[in-house]
Amino acid sequence: MKFRKGLILLLIFVLGLQTAGMTAQAAGQKEIVINLDGQRLDSDVAPYIIPKVNVTMVPLRVISEGLGASVLWSQATRTVTIKKADSVITMTSGRQQATVDNTVVGLDASVELKQGRVMVPIRFVSENLGIRVNWNQSEQVIDLITEDGSTTPAPTPTPAVPAEPGGTAQTPASEEMRGAWISTVNGDWPSSGARNNIMKQKQEYTQQLDALKDMGINAVFVQVRANADAIYPSGLVPWNTVLTGTQGKDPGYDPLSFMIEEAHQRGMEFHAWFNPFRATNSASTSGLAANHVSKLHPDWIVNVSGKLYINPGIPQARQHIIDTIMEVVNQYDIDGVHLDDYFYPSNATFNDDAAFKTYNTLNTKDRAEWRRDNINQFVKQLGESVHRVKPNVQYGISPFGVWRNKADDPTGSDTRAGVPAYDSMHADVRTWIKQGWIDYVAPQVYWSMTLSAARYDKVVDWWVNEVANTNVKLYIGHAPYKLGTSEIGWNTSQEIIDQLIYNEKYDLVKGDIFFSSQHLTKNTLGLIARLKAYYGL
Repeated sequence: MKFRKGLILLLIFVLGLQTAGMTAQAAGQKEIVINLDGQRLDSDVAPYIIPKVNVTMVPLRVISEGLGASVLWSQATRTVTIKKADSVITMTSGRQQATVDNTVVGLDASVELKQGRVMVPIRFVSENLGIRVNWNQSEQVIDLITEDGSTTPAPTPTPAVPAEPGGTAQTPASEEMRGAWISTVNGDWPSSGARNNIMKQKQEYTQQLDALKDMGINAVFVQVRANADAIYPSGLVPWNTVLTGTQGKDPGYDPLSFMIEEAHQRGMEFHAWFNPFRATNSASTSGLAANHVSKLHPDWIVNVSGKLYINPGIPQARQHIIDTIMEVVNQYDIDGVHLDDYFYPSNATFNDDAAFKTYNTLNTKDRAEWRRDNINQFVKQLGESVHRVKPNVQYGISPFGVWRNKADDPTGSDTRAGVPAYDSMHADVRTWIKQGWIDYVAPQVYWSMTLSAARYDKVVDWWVNEVANTNVKLYIGHAPYKLGTSEIGWNTSQEIIDQLIYNEKYDLVKGDIFFSSQHLTKNTLGLIARLKAYYGL
């Protein structure tokens, strides 16, 4: 007993000495000061040193405002891109490699998120921007010296986006996705009254961005391809009718370039949303441009209930769609490539007899299996094409909210959906996730917490389980467009908030996307105030 008491007293004494030493050490530490050509650079978050590797981390704002570099932070990929003159540096949180002018180099320390700020290694960034770095350990001073050694900091350019989340912008610092779909065919943008009016189209878009940002939205998913067309100058498909009233007519500007720039200036991500296989919303081709796919390749087209679809069973047709998407990836500074749920049309007769006979390389008698393989090939090949050119561009798909019902598959969800993705649209989302062909999945869980046939919570539970132990992020698609409708559960905007609160149960739910923009900005049933309160705005 005496021995135990003595041991306890000894431990208390030793711990006391350690605590005192740590306190004295902390008290003796100086604040790290950063000078550029002799002039101190301000930092709203104190720089710090990562132990063992002895790397000094500074907030990204020091790089943009102090060193005069332009910066782009992607919340979805947790990737920062720093540009100055001819130098381009890309770093991703958690990765011990960076890309400098298309060359992969090792890192002692990568990007970190601290106190709502993006922190980067100052020596690595400075030296790769051509700036010399001197470290005075005793004085805790970092001297940055430019080539001319001038005493004036480099001028601050207007960056493509704010230097980091959580700066002076109203959008709160958050790694979570808070997205909104902006449709070009369902009335989000542009309005019919803005046709042939460049200024009005621009004004409508920027007003939407401001309204969305004010309620906490930090990303937009803009429909750039609706019906085998484009809202950008394309060498492969015609201009979208919504811009001028005439398909193929040049609107007089590049809407996509404008939209990306405006989103980035507000610190919002821009994801290009493509409807891959839908060709028209009617069976008539009389009003279509001469270079529309249905006129150039009528053998690729299938008429389904008065709408035209590009046949996924034809390899050349699939490649054509990939080419049109890559046109955007190659030419625009987008943050993501996004596909919706239009693969094979659901619950409809799809006449693909000739393609099945010609391109059935599986040699299967099961046409559904062949169709799923066609979509699988498309999903896989598109992702490979995107990441080959721009590895940091996020590639994701927003499928119908139910993969399969439990009645049809014991591993399916506890639902009774009428058009499950696997059976009706031949979209085998499970395979895409398990194979890692996509970066994220955003199922359209467009049902309330009280709809028995497909209860929101049960559907979310199923998707969480699907992405577990994979590298695929899960975003949930929400349906503010149903607010105020007669469907059960949508008589109050609290339904949306309850769904967001439910998502908090799961770390694997990385954010939310709302369909659609107009149904957020209309403020149906007072949604905006509730959404802002939830986001702490």
